[in-house]
Amino acid sequence: MRQRIVINVDGPPDEATKRVRTRRKGNRWLRVLAILAGLVLVVVVVAVVGGFLWWRNYQSTPTYTLTLLIDAAQRNDPAEFQKRLNDDEIAKNMVSSVSQKAAARYGLAFNDSVQQKIETTVPSLLPRLKQTIHDEVVKQIKEFASKSEPKPFPLLVVAVPRLVTVTTEGNTANVKAPLNDRTIEITMQRDADLWKVTEFKDDVLVQRVVDNVMRELPAIGSIESDSPLFKKQPRKRSRKRR
Repeated sequence: MRQRIVINVDGPPDEATKRVRTRRKGNRWLRVLAILAGLVLVVVVVAVVGGFLWWRNYQSTPTYTLTLLIDAAQRNDPAEFQKRLNDDEIAKNMVSSVSQKAAARYGLAFNDSVQQKIETTVPSLLPRLKQTIHDEVVKQIKEFASKSEPKPFPLLVVAVPRLVTVTTEGNTANVKAPLNDRTIEITMQRDADLWKVTEFKDDVLVQRVVDNVMRELPAIGSIESDSPLFKKQPRKRSRKRR
């Protein structure tokens, strides 16, 4: 078999040729690096824009307001509570429950006159009870916040959605938060870009408010048998026509 011999007639490359080849390789790597840097920049920009849009949307949710409340509880910030709690609505929505619990404490001593006294007294106490209810709601939120170690706000943003169940319908949100052996129910209403608590359902809180209301009602043990509050109102007999 014949072997072909190839002879390089051009001779070895000189220094100028080597420099041109090296420059071309260098330019090729620069283009690759520029493309990679451009892709990284695009990814970073998309991530920043996406994160900003997500954050703006999260700030308009009831969960974000709950996060602010828990953060305020950790920092003991009464001003933040004042902004997020609608004390008038919370107190107004609690009147029915307080009245029912107060009536139940009278047991057999309960009658129409007692019912009338309760229905008259409880609404009249609202201006004074409002601060009591506010303090009790704040106490309950602090108790919920103390279930775990204090966390910085960014960690609360991640943790709070896992601790509560939120259902939203239009401008109303219902929240269920487990606390020890019971569940707290919170109703929130949209307020501009944020939300405000308008109703706080918790038997423990209601009982504490009832304790305050009972001080303004006739003491159960002091109602005597001849007291008009203890007696049922006699029914008027209709006169028969002769």
